Amino acid sequence: MSSHRPPAPRTEQPTTPEPAPPAGTRDEAGHSAVHPVDQSRPLGRILLFGVQHVLVMAATPISAIFLMSATLRLDPGLTVDLLSAAFVLSGVGSLIQSLGPWKFGPRLPFVMLPGGAPLILFLAIAEQHGLPTATGAVILTAAFCFVVLPVFSRLLRFFPALVIGTMIVIVGVNLVKVGAVLVTGRPGEPGFADTTNLALGMVTIGFTVVFYLLFTGVLRQLAVMLGLVAGTVVAGLLGRFAPGGATEGDLISLPQLMPFGAPQFSLIAALPLMLYSLASMAEATGQTVVNAEAVGKKIDTRADVPKTVRGDALTSLFGGFFGLPLMVTSGENIGIVRVTGVRSRFVTAAAGVVLVLVGFLAPVTRAISVVPSAVVGGTAMVVFAVITVLGVQMLGRSDLDRHTSTFVCAVALALGLLPILVPGVYAGFPPNVRILLESGVAVGAFAAAVLNVLFHHVRPRVAARLSTPRTESDR
Repeated sequence: MSSHRPPAPRTEQPTTPEPAPPAGTRDEAGHSAVHPVDQSRPLGRILLFGVQHVLVMAATPISAIFLMSATLRLDPGLTVDLLSAAFVLSGVGSLIQSLGPWKFGPRLPFVMLPGGAPLILFLAIAEQHGLPTATGAVILTAAFCFVVLPVFSRLLRFFPALVIGTMIVIVGVNLVKVGAVLVTGRPGEPGFADTTNLALGMVTIGFTVVFYLLFTGVLRQLAVMLGLVAGTVVAGLLGRFAPGGATEGDLISLPQLMPFGAPQFSLIAALPLMLYSLASMAEATGQTVVNAEAVGKKIDTRADVPKTVRGDALTSLFGGFFGLPLMVTSGENIGIVRVTGVRSRFVTAAAGVVLVLVGFLAPVTRAISVVPSAVVGGTAMVVFAVITVLGVQMLGRSDLDRHTSTFVCAVALALGLLPILVPGVYAGFPPNVRILLESGVAVGAFAAAVLNVLFHHVRPRVAARLSTPRTESDR
């Protein structure tokens, strides 16, 4: 379940983690050696490294909730409730994936987030069918993942890098467009293309570039978050940021259960999310393998990958009842593991605890909620444009030198980008058909998968059969 799982950022001089002890080795006292990923550390150090993980990934839930609030025109109080829920569920999901209770979570240093492609699909469903149906779609998709999980490995061959890469490019373009709307406003509405908002968005991006250029190591990984903070400071100097309301109201607040009312369930409305969840499972497979490689732990993919997917699905199921889109595992924290050499899963578990505490602290969530949308939009454009680049990188590994692969990618991109570049193109279609066609991600993924099957599975078999001389028994 992942719309937004960027791979671990590269750093210039990563710290080489301590080598893992071979399985079955013993220490000087004769006890079985503990793998670094399962080692605990002093509480102070665990909390410090946990906060570091939170700082790296915090911009993503903030951007996701701001996109929801701006797109769906939610009131400030509801935005604060959703932001609180996003932090709490991110923390709960991180605890599940890191600690691995029962058959949920691979016991690897994972952090969970909302956002990415699932957010865009959630917003599309909400605009077409209403927020109760969108939350119902999240719950249905989480349940669908549990049902499909036993057989999803058989479907992976229909979602190679060509299909997933095409889908991710479409997701990235769509997300950049939505982030840009936070900076410019909607065409035709008052304040569209306000010069001050444009300046704030560009300044935020500029600061992010400068921080990424000047810093190295962990500070470079924090460039996006530092850019957000710098943009907010500039907004304050221009009189566009007033955090005074953060100190008003209660100190502690609980996320609101079913903030949009009782969920409504529609299989047709949920279909785009369900289609995406299949590709998300394939992505979860790669995330689990990459994470295990980063910590130097050998895993059984058949046993551990389903645990990751179950953790995603369970967290998303809970999140649906709190008005959130699908929750996904994040690859951003793997970069910190490589930089610090600290591979303990208890560090990301500590990050989960910090996220839960932040979600319960009302002044923190209220202060975050009043950050100007233009600043968040500038940050979102950078964060989500990375997704497009990741899709291009994946397409680069999909043998585009083959004419058939190029054709499959081109047709899928044309169909997937059409409703994004020309909004309202399917306005004349019935509502149930329109919700599918206007989801460029779902259309692009479906088109790429079908064309891939036709050109790379069906056609070769038919050609081989026609070229094979038939015996008398075949006639």
